[in-house]
Amino acid sequence: MERGRSTQRDKEISLALASIQRSIEAKERLSKECLSDIIEMAHIIATALHKGKRVIFFGNGGSAADAQHISAELVGKFKRARPPLRALALTTNTSILTAIGNDFSFDEIFSRQVHATMERGDVAVGISTSGRSKNVILGVHAAARIGARTIALTGGDGGPLAPLCEHKVIVPSSDTQRIQECHIMIGHVVCELIDEALVEKKAEKWTRTFRRDRKTVLPLVAAT
Repeated sequence: MERGRSTQRDKEISLALASIQRSIEAKERLSKECLSDIIEMAHIIATALHKGKRVIFFGNGGSAADAQHISAELVGKFKRARPPLRALALTTNTSILTAIGNDFSFDEIFSRQVHATMERGDVAVGISTSGRSKNVILGVHAAARIGARTIALTGGDGGPLAPLCEHKVIVPSSDTQRIQECHIMIGHVVCELIDEALVEKKAEKWTRTFRRDRKTVLPLVAAT
């Protein structure tokens, strides 16, 4: 009995270590192949925020969770307290999602919200591990027609989503788990880069203005 338990424990340890190692390898490839793409993603978002625009995130399943997670870091705070940034996830209002899904199509749950909330110069970030989620693709289409900037956060070969977007970050892996792990890390890196773009004195001045008249434009360093 004890030997059987030991064997099972060894298998569990081996499985856990192998999973961690594959995650490390995926992140190492990401750091070598996608670093400039990640930095450019942060530049695009920071520039839009600097101009008083907003960034919108959307995706399905784990990617929906990532959309909410990243937008929460921007609206709240990341590593330090600072004024809230204009970010929104299109995955949180269940009444909107179920109404559109029921009355129109699940494929339109993001595109209709994009039409309702986005303006020219805003940034749409479509998150899909495969790049094949039809509702994300339609959401990006809608954003592009409005004149918003579009970013694909995906993996594998990028699917049909990547070439539709103005900018893309494609995790070099075909394993959905590894892609999702890299996506949230990318989100954190982007948030940190945006935090670093804050101009302290202007941010403090903006905070005073915000408290006085509720303006929502945050001054950031223009991306270079």
